[in-house]
Amino acid sequence: MIATGGVLTTGDGEAYRDAGRGQPAMISSLTAPRSLLLLIGAACSCTPMSQGQRSRSNGTAIFSALIFSKTAGYRHASIPNGIQAISELAAENGFNADASEDSGLFTDKVLANYAVVIFLSTTGTILDDAQKAAFQRFIEGGNGFVGIHSATDTEYDWPWYGELVGAYFMSHPEIQPARIQVEDANHPSTAKLPSSWNRTDEWYNFRTNPRGSVHVLLTMDESSYQGGEMGIDHPIAWCHDVADGGRSWYTALGHTEESYSEPLFRQHLLGGIMTAAGAWPADCSLP
Repeated sequence: MIATGGVLTTGDGEAYRDAGRGQPAMISSLTAPRSLLLLIGAACSCTPMSQGQRSRSNGTAIFSALIFSKTAGYRHASIPNGIQAISELAAENGFNADASEDSGLFTDKVLANYAVVIFLSTTGTILDDAQKAAFQRFIEGGNGFVGIHSATDTEYDWPWYGELVGAYFMSHPEIQPARIQVEDANHPSTAKLPSSWNRTDEWYNFRTNPRGSVHVLLTMDESSYQGGEMGIDHPIAWCHDVADGGRSWYTALGHTEESYSEPLFRQHLLGGIMTAAGAWPADCSLP
């Protein structure tokens, strides 16, 4: 193990940190790339909860998040910016965050250390059958999922994941300014946003409209940009509850590196992470 400036790296098959406990736990040597684990909240005496449990200390939520950014297709240049932004949000808000691209972490034993798994601009098929089964048990056991941007460009042949993330990516026009409409101003991920939010990003069209299966948080105003293909009802961020207490939150925003420096976008991410982890209450019920 090599730790430098708060970053711990391990080789395939070596020990990684048992999240928040400072103790190594072994992972098997797989074909996954070298793991990169960011140790966040080192100054915090927090101990992450197992099996999706959460606790509060002095009003601060305590949990651990796994940022997973493995790609088997297009790779976004903004992934390091996303990891850095989430790491900073973790340090500022009293939770722990680890970042890795090692799919070997998707086992019951390892996932038990986390309350939420964040798919940060993942692409393609990134988990094998055993890893998929462990992840499904993790979510259905009462834990959380956050999908950012191309998390919808991931695992096209896995129907359960399609339901979890809410929709699959279809296309996008060139990066350009556009107007986003807040549909639910009460959710923590949207409560601090302007009702009409103008920003620049890569705007996704989806294969299907997820409305009816998810609780829509944000929609696109297709009259404000070129290349929208979903019409008057174009959801771009949403959440929903999963069987047996799991939670899912997704935003299609976050293609550009600059996104992760935007205070409003960071507030959007924070609300999604905290609610998916179960640390903040949110209504994600269907209409």
